[in-house]
Amino acid sequence: MEVVLADALLARGGDPGALLRAVCAPLSADRAEALRLLLQRLAAGGPRGEAEGEALRRAAWEVALERCRPLLRPGEGAAGGAERLRLGRAARGALRHCVQLCGPPLAARLARDALAELAGGGPGAEAAVEALVAAAPQLEEPALVARCAAVALALVREEGEGEAAAALVAGRLLPALGGNGLALGRVWDGLLGGEPAPRAGRALLALSALADALLSRSPGADARLCPRFWRLVQEGLTERDGLCRKRARYLLKRAIDLSCGQAACLRCTPDGRDEPSLFWWSAEENDKLLQFWETYILIMETLEGNQIHVIKPVLPKLNSLYELAISGKEGCWLFHPSWLMCIYKRMFESENKTLTKEGVLHFLELYEAKHLPNSLGFSEFVIGPLMDALSESSLYSRAPSQLMGACPPLGTRLQKFLATYLMLLPEEEKGSFLLKFIQKMINRHWCAVPILFLSMALAYIPACKVLGADGLHALRDVLQCTMITHQILLRGAAQCYLLQTAMHLTDVEKVSLPEVASFLLSFRPEESLRRDTMLWMELCSWLQENDRCFGKSASTDSEHQEMSSLCLYVRSLVGEYLKTPASERENCFMPDWFEAKLVATMILLAADVEQMRNKSSGKSNIKWIELEAFLNPLLDVLMKLGSNAYIPTLKTDKSLQLLLKLLQTRSLKCSNTQDDDVLFFIWKSLLTPVESVLEFILRRLTTNELSMVGDLDRCDLYLSLIPEILHLCLQLNSKKIPTVKNFISSLTSAFIHNFQETNSAEELKLKQQIKKVTSIASLAVVCETVDHKPEAHLEDLPSVNALKRFIAFSPFYEVLKKPSYIEERSGLCEETSSQGWGKIVARYVHDQWICLRFVVNRFPMLAREFEEGTLELLLSTAERSREILESALEALTILPSDQVVPVFDCMKVLVPKLLNSLESLCIEAFDLAWKIISCLSNTQLIFWSNLKAFVQFIFDTEVLAAAASAKGQAYAKIKEIMLKLIDMSTTKTGVFNVVLSHCCQSWILPTFDNRGAIRSPFLNAVNYCELITEGCVFGTVFRRDQRLIQDVHAFIENLGEKCAANVVTESTNRDDHYVRICAIKFLCSLDGSNILHKSFMEDIVIKLLEKDELMSRSRTRYYANSLQHRIKNRVWQTLLVLLPKLEQNFLCGILDKVFQAGFGNNQASVKYLIEWIVILSLHKYPQFLSKFWDCFCYDEEKLKTSICTFLSVLSHFDTILQNTSEKKPVLKKALLVVLQWCFNHNFSVRLYALVALKKIWGMCRMLYVEEFEALTPVIESSLQQVENMHGTGNARRNWQRIQDHFFFAAFHPLEDYNLETIFYTLPRLSEVAEDEWISLCKFERFTDVPLPSAFQCYRSRAELHDLKPTDWSQQDTGSVDADGQTEWTDVQKKIIPWKNSTPGLDLEVVLQDRAAKLGKSNSRLIVVASLIDKPTNLGGLCRTSEIFGASALVVGSLHYTQDKQFQHLSVSAEQWLPLVEVKPSQLVDYLQQKKTEGYTTIGVEQTAKSFDLTDYSFPEKSLLLLGNEHEGIPANLIHHLDVCVEIPQQGIIRSLNVHVSGALLIWEYTRQQVIKHKQQK
Repeated sequence: MEVVLADALLARGGDPGALLRAVCAPLSADRAEALRLLLQRLAAGGPRGEAEGEALRRAAWEVALERCRPLLRPGEGAAGGAERLRLGRAARGALRHCVQLCGPPLAARLARDALAELAGGGPGAEAAVEALVAAAPQLEEPALVARCAAVALALVREEGEGEAAAALVAGRLLPALGGNGLALGRVWDGLLGGEPAPRAGRALLALSALADALLSRSPGADARLCPRFWRLVQEGLTERDGLCRKRARYLLKRAIDLSCGQAACLRCTPDGRDEPSLFWWSAEENDKLLQFWETYILIMETLEGNQIHVIKPVLPKLNSLYELAISGKEGCWLFHPSWLMCIYKRMFESENKTLTKEGVLHFLELYEAKHLPNSLGFSEFVIGPLMDALSESSLYSRAPSQLMGACPPLGTRLQKFLATYLMLLPEEEKGSFLLKFIQKMINRHWCAVPILFLSMALAYIPACKVLGADGLHALRDVLQCTMITHQILLRGAAQCYLLQTAMHLTDVEKVSLPEVASFLLSFRPEESLRRDTMLWMELCSWLQENDRCFGKSASTDSEHQEMSSLCLYVRSLVGEYLKTPASERENCFMPDWFEAKLVATMILLAADVEQMRNKSSGKSNIKWIELEAFLNPLLDVLMKLGSNAYIPTLKTDKSLQLLLKLLQTRSLKCSNTQDDDVLFFIWKSLLTPVESVLEFILRRLTTNELSMVGDLDRCDLYLSLIPEILHLCLQLNSKKIPTVKNFISSLTSAFIHNFQETNSAEELKLKQQIKKVTSIASLAVVCETVDHKPEAHLEDLPSVNALKRFIAFSPFYEVLKKPSYIEERSGLCEETSSQGWGKIVARYVHDQWICLRFVVNRFPMLAREFEEGTLELLLSTAERSREILESALEALTILPSDQVVPVFDCMKVLVPKLLNSLESLCIEAFDLAWKIISCLSNTQLIFWSNLKAFVQFIFDTEVLAAAASAKGQAYAKIKEIMLKLIDMSTTKTGVFNVVLSHCCQSWILPTFDNRGAIRSPFLNAVNYCELITEGCVFGTVFRRDQRLIQDVHAFIENLGEKCAANVVTESTNRDDHYVRICAIKFLCSLDGSNILHKSFMEDIVIKLLEKDELMSRSRTRYYANSLQHRIKNRVWQTLLVLLPKLEQNFLCGILDKVFQAGFGNNQASVKYLIEWIVILSLHKYPQFLSKFWDCFCYDEEKLKTSICTFLSVLSHFDTILQNTSEKKPVLKKALLVVLQWCFNHNFSVRLYALVALKKIWGMCRMLYVEEFEALTPVIESSLQQVENMHGTGNARRNWQRIQDHFFFAAFHPLEDYNLETIFYTLPRLSEVAEDEWISLCKFERFTDVPLPSAFQCYRSRAELHDLKPTDWSQQDTGSVDADGQTEWTDVQKKIIPWKNSTPGLDLEVVLQDRAAKLGKSNSRLIVVASLIDKPTNLGGLCRTSEIFGASALVVGSLHYTQDKQFQHLSVSAEQWLPLVEVKPSQLVDYLQQKKTEGYTTIGVEQTAKSFDLTDYSFPEKSLLLLGNEHEGIPANLIHHLDVCVEIPQQGIIRSLNVHVSGALLIWEYTRQQVIKHKQQK
């Protein structure tokens, strides 16, 4: 219509130029569009006369430069918004037509002006680009064309600002220039050959627009021959931007379509000499090539769906790509492997982590299975995208079929892949590949789980010598840089595997022993590398085997030829270590501990290697010549320490550091040191210089030799040696113990004297303050040594008694003042000291509290020990306690968190004494202590030690008893803290474990007060029973990442001694299971005959029943394995454990609540536990049967969901009647009850009743009850009919299933009553989540609370334990194995060919009369929506199906019709449309049934063989199957469909809403049927 109007206007207007000028003034959006239309018609018009043409060109020139060009600039024309957009669009079109009318002159003018604008910068860049777009096709000057192309390419390459202009250039200007023959070559070279290359997205945008020119049948530039073009396409295929990927696929499809159409031979020049071409085509291989590329494009398009259920069936097609890509004869690549890497990279970078995992597993498995030819790109791909993908922790989750503790599939595949890949690499490439692989583990922050499994994969590579010194350094960097904050067990396990990697892969000829020793020092003895572990022995064997192979051997002298290189190295190492260079003055700083650790480790290693060598050679009498040679230099120095005062300080420091490291060595396997030959010899040798060392330490500590801040580290060294030397003497039963006692006496007396001298009011100098610090530190060590070594009987020493008196009567809680600046500068080392004055003060206060703790723990005994001052001490004890507690609160505000433990210990003793008189002060102590704990993170090393001290303080028996007796604010505060700790444990796993373990241990065992009287701490359990109650049901539903860490922990623990980390790391029992285990073992240890225990257990039972009732009333959604389900399950497990301990009267009182719980809507596991409790109760007390029969008398509405619970109880009626003497009356009652339920309308109820009937009738037959003779024919014929039922339905199958179910077939309520059945077997068979299963080994492993031997803790019977989880009501999931590797004959796909277009449809639909739809619809369309689970979608489909006259709508459950959202959208359509219920698990049978009735089954899904909706003709009898909202139609159902139909799409989003999809197909079916009926009429 617009064209007709424009032609009419031009015909009547006369002069076109005048008409153009008239339209232009003024130029609004409407006028601009009219102007564009007029210019378009004028440009399309025929030839004109010279004068007329000139006038028209002049007018067009004027319009272009004066009207259109200004409108392109920002701010010109309309104000903005939509009007501005219309005006700009019209002006651009008008400008193009002006250039067409005026030709090259106007184009050149516009181009020069635009280039000038672009050169000057400013905001007009986009307008200048638009002018160039209009001018480009008409440019004829080569120089100007070249300038335009150069500027355009420069804009495309530009980064940062100007993004809009760059996109405009790529999308419009470059294609416009490409349309100019002079510019096409320059544009092509600039996009693909220039440096720097433009961003992939911009280049692909331009190339997509130029596709007609670059990928055409006409001669000219052919993009297919350019390697850079294919690299760009590959880069685009893996871009994160979906539009960029779509353009890359478009170019690939165009190239394939062109190659297939031409059927000519071409080959893109390869990048490398031995590399295959990126693209080639051959007429002879046309079909094979087309098959490869069609499959390739299908996979890439499918990956756009990002849905694993769609993609997984397509993955087998990736195998066929490899078969096509590799030449079987020559064993080389026919297609460049980078194409396949694009697929994997696309999967690796997917947002769907399940898809990423599938991609990684497929790549690893395929490479292992196919043994692919080597390619340089593969190594880069492994170290790049593959390792980036492997850094995702969630990929390492175990498969659903695996038990906890199994190695995850990715871990196993990674081991096999890395070993296979490395073996296939050429020898010269192995080392560089492995080095890059290890360095990649350093270049980014890896989480604990990926680093563990990568280390494991490296360790499992078969031994080969490929790593040199660089490899060791890289492995060391992995240890030091990437595992600082990882969980201890995982970190230790990774260290073990990295050490094994070094031993397996290091070329020892390329590394020296010093480099190996330095590497070994990176391993932490408390986490991995420690003596007596398998890892240590493996290291010793490796050192022995390669002894003379290490590079740069320590010595080559002829006299040392027979000596091992390791021994030579250690000898020289010890000698060099003890050498001290001559210096002008003594260095005040302590030497670094690195050297001492290194020397001690190598001495032990060399000694163990020597022992191993002697044993292998059969020597029984080992003389330890080498070990003696290692120790002699050290012993020489140590022997001189006491007598030679002129030994350099550096040398004494080093010798004592090495001595301490050797003394701190412990044997893991030998409890007696004498059984460890190496350690025994070392310790025996070190016993010799004990007197000299102690004399030296006494001199250094008691004189004024330690006078500077830097000497405090030296003081720590000396004090650390004291308990180690005492331990040495005790272990060897040495005669030097009196020497140690004399030393301690002298040290204690000297420091008491020093303290009394310096304890004046005058301000102390720095040296005096340092002296005070060393004095109190020494006294603290003496106090701790006396406490920790009672076998030494140090407490009997007079000096220790003097120490007690001194601490008890001295004001010990004081703070040091900081020295003046001038005085501080006077020291030699103060400026560069490693210790600030604040740390020194904290240390001083901490040591004071250690001393106070020593005395506070002995307060009640001091009065009896001291002969003088007894009265004064007794009178001042309470006041003294108050002062100390106040000082403790002040100390907590001063001390850092890692030094508060002794303060907590003191408060534990003081608070019970002051709780009654100073409750507010005690509550303040509680609050301050809690504040310190709550601010710590559980990843900090100090957290657990502080938490343990805090728990011992707050939950101390005396503290709890004192608070409970008063029942005041302190009692409430303790309960508040208890709840806070439980809450903290939900985020910091293991907190509740510490609390409950401490309480259970202290409550269950009798304790003695300080006067020796026995007290019952169990009263605390009664007063704080909430702790036990919460412990019985404790446990959170962990996040996926938390479950992953638990699984990996279990995997490491299952390795046992094979992983040294399991041996050397401390077992913490921080698993949440241990909370419940502790609570259950505590309850098991209670004695039902003890009145206190009995009332406590009854209280716990009542509280647990209340918690179950609370959970049942909760509005939280109650679904399988929800937290609500888990808590209920734990409640009934605990009640089952307590049941045998309950008295008859109490059980009679709570049985009604048990029955009431049975009436509830319970999950299967809870239902079984309730039934078990009822069975055991009735078995023990048959008199309760009357209460049980009452349960069957409620109205049917109440029983409809719960009657199966009580019928299940009757299925174990033989167990119930074991203790009943008169069985016949009870059997008669049971038979009458059961028979009435055998005729229930509910099929499940009938099945349960029949199972019970079969059991009861069998008992009647055995007892021969005459009264039942009349019923015998009826009952037996009924049972026989049930056994022999036949048909196509599920009735017979369900009857067989319920009989085979574990609860009716294998389970015995009495014989299976044990912990394993309750906490492991029954949850497993009930399909409770695996993290709820508690194995019996965990009960055995948790030894904090002993389990009484009388309790039944034996294992489940094999008949029950070996069963697999199954349930009779579980429906079939189909016969297709979802995990199988069979390639589907038809798969979903997300692919729209680039040439497809949607034809327009404009038809009317004639609806049938609504009255005909009242159950009498003529339509033969069935809509199956069983897979849809959203009520909103089902409601909309119901409405659509009713409107278009579908014969029926099939849904998964008719309960959906009661949903308000369904009813809101269906607007009562369900009342007019037949609804059929078919569960998803029954769909296979339903589809087969409908096929036999003549229906064509049609799936609404995109598959590789699906029909376009616009091309498909629906049969009259059609069944439409709609997929799930998220997963579509499952792959196993696609096989049962006759055809799949897809809706053509033009956009980027991959799928429609399922209601919309269904509505479109229902409409199309209706439209076709209406047309057929019209034609028939």
